[in-house]
Amino acid sequence: MSTHKSGPKKVVLAYSGGLDTSIILKWLQTEYDCEVVTFTADLGQGEELEPARKKAELLGINPDNIYIEDVREEFVRDFVFPMFRANAVYEGLYLLGTAIARPLISKRLVEIAAEVGADAVAHGATGKGNDQVRFELAAYALNPDIRVIAPWRIWDLSSRTKLIDFAEKNQIPIATDKRGEAPFSVDANLLHTSSEGKVLEDPAVEAPDYVYQRTVHPEDAPDTPELIEVTFERGDAVAINGQAMSPATILTRLNELGGKHGIGRLDLVEGRFVGMKSRGIYETPGGTLLLEAHRGIESITLDRGAAHLKDELMPKYAEMIYNGFWFSPEREMLQAAIDASQTHVTGTVRLKLYKGLASCIGRWSDHSLYSEEHVTFEDDAGAYDQKDAAGFIQLQALRLKLLAARDRRLK
Repeated sequence: MSTHKSGPKKVVLAYSGGLDTSIILKWLQTEYDCEVVTFTADLGQGEELEPARKKAELLGINPDNIYIEDVREEFVRDFVFPMFRANAVYEGLYLLGTAIARPLISKRLVEIAAEVGADAVAHGATGKGNDQVRFELAAYALNPDIRVIAPWRIWDLSSRTKLIDFAEKNQIPIATDKRGEAPFSVDANLLHTSSEGKVLEDPAVEAPDYVYQRTVHPEDAPDTPELIEVTFERGDAVAINGQAMSPATILTRLNELGGKHGIGRLDLVEGRFVGMKSRGIYETPGGTLLLEAHRGIESITLDRGAAHLKDELMPKYAEMIYNGFWFSPEREMLQAAIDASQTHVTGTVRLKLYKGLASCIGRWSDHSLYSEEHVTFEDDAGAYDQKDAAGFIQLQALRLKLLAARDRRLK
């Protein structure tokens, strides 16, 4: 029976089917004596999800209370693509693959809770990381009355031994490799893989190659470069090599191409929102190609003023996503400005993929601002009067001259 008098009656749990969330499922049942509904999202993590259904049924969940949904298209269309319109990177390097998935999971948790009449949602994020913040800020933004349960911050199952003991006591199946300490933890979705902890905790030690799951080692990548073309409409990728594809299909194909050439590896020590630094190994092959291609098409279609302002706003926008403020008025305000900038970001980019690098080597668009007539070293037939530059320079130099004259006078 519940040890919490005011425990929830029905909880929607973000459920992966793994050991930790299976323990959480059983803990919710035993701690609160409540009904549990499970939600498992196919975000393109590359794992078979039917075992999660069987595991939930084995743990006593009514089949009608098991939600398994393919949300890959929504994930890329409504979360990844808007973020890439901003060229968002956190701390100059991280493409936010984990952070951008959390608001979608929370959105579905809250929606399912409303559908089934649940009074709480639950997640398996620990009390040390960013994900607890992301899950909960999103949930409260969408339903201020929802109750969020975070077992890792409540229970006394503080060690792997206690978790295993609880699992055995409650007949929760334990994979053989789960009885010992896992060498590192992994989060994956269609945008990236993230590996942290254990063998990766010392930032002075190079990550072993077996940590990487989606990319070949750049040194082992093909010795021949591969050229691909990515076509954009209003800032979103719509085709690869002339073949129109859905958002999730495009990212899947870019992942294959980038992974084959060892592109998108990142070893990062980052500043978590909760205050500590952590070391993560990220693989974002498709996202790395997408960012390079998007910046390539923006270079000929986006006005300098808009482009530079976007680059100034981007770190703040990226930080909002990293810190869990996707469903905030400030993120939506910046998104409106970013989307307005993409009206003419339409055209095609040619990328060269070679041994860990993606390089933009060509770009063209009917919306291009590039004028060969103006920049040519040949006779420009009066398109640009070079004498105009003299007055422009003198006006720009005026304040610098005044500063220099003052400094000389005071010496």
